[in-house]
Amino acid sequence: MLKNVFFVVLLCACFAARADFAFESARALVVDEESGQVLFQKNATTAAPIASMTKLMTAMVVLDAGLPSDEVVRITRDDLDTLKHTTSGVPVGALIQRGDLLLLALMSSDNHAAAALARTFPGGHAGFQEAARRKIEALQLEDTVIDEPTGLSPHNRATAHDMVRILKAASAYPEIESATSRAQQTIHVSGRPQLFRNTNALVGRPGWDIMVSKTGFTREAGRCLTMRLTAAGRRILIVLMGAIDSWERTIDAHNIQRWLGVPLPDLAIPKARTRTPALRHVRHVGARKRR
Repeated sequence: MLKNVFFVVLLCACFAARADFAFESARALVVDEESGQVLFQKNATTAAPIASMTKLMTAMVVLDAGLPSDEVVRITRDDLDTLKHTTSGVPVGALIQRGDLLLLALMSSDNHAAAALARTFPGGHAGFQEAARRKIEALQLEDTVIDEPTGLSPHNRATAHDMVRILKAASAYPEIESATSRAQQTIHVSGRPQLFRNTNALVGRPGWDIMVSKTGFTREAGRCLTMRLTAAGRRILIVLMGAIDSWERTIDAHNIQRWLGVPLPDLAIPKARTRTPALRHVRHVGARKRR
């Protein structure tokens, strides 16, 4: 009898050691797509800025409008960042097909491209915002606000729960899956080929079968990442929000993969980033019954 009790205690301890790790991200949600089972969550119902994860909504709104993907769009000064005055993005005067603008906004998180997509939307920015509001209603998002198309505005907010719904909805668009699952792509800008890379460095790495992803960063949002991936035969939806830096976001993603049973090499984490996190911040709900 005593031996059996000891075995049960040891088994529970091993399971806890495997299942309970602390998220570095301020908010997180991990869901098994097929069953809907929540595997992990942390502050998942707290709304916060979502930075460039906004572009998943932008892409869906633009694609829903059925605009011609081969139409050439000129980047103008109206597409520049007047919120935070960032300067990265395709230059003013560049001529790019709408389909390639969509790819740039999603894969390389190009803010000028996202702004141009909204500017050339039927009805302009006002038309885009109205369409985004209708999309929020259609997806039954409870705590989501889309104020503009890039994610630069801190008023673009959502909970991790809502972001999982956004991610799942975006995964139904072949254009979004194709754009966000490639590590790099050559795109013609004003007739000249240029190589652009995915802002999610995990895309294309061994052990990572990523079907849809989007990164995000602003000072208010922190480092954010959402991914739909296949791991150990399961399709998983992941939302990570509010990490202090990209290493914390990467550590969380690696921990999730390893918990799911995917063998990954050890991370070469900078010494300044190594620390022992407090496990109390994580709520593991993997044993919850399916409904």
